[in-house]
Amino acid sequence: MARTRDLQMGELQAVAESFPIWKAFLWCFYPISALVLLELLFGGFDDDDDQDGGMMIPAYQGLK
Repeated sequence: MARTRDLQMGELQAVAESFPIWKAFLWCFYPISALVLLELLFGGFDDDDDQDGGMMIPAYQGLK
């Protein structure tokens, strides 16, 4: 039983050592970058500014 466990761990270590580090970083960051790209393409150009360039704050509308 211990021999098969050692063999499995050895195979796991060999696979981990053969996998390049740049692929590991790419695997971690490509989903986030894809979501950011989709947000920029489909919703990133819409800002909530009013015509005068200021931000509308509903709490200040009654102060006039």
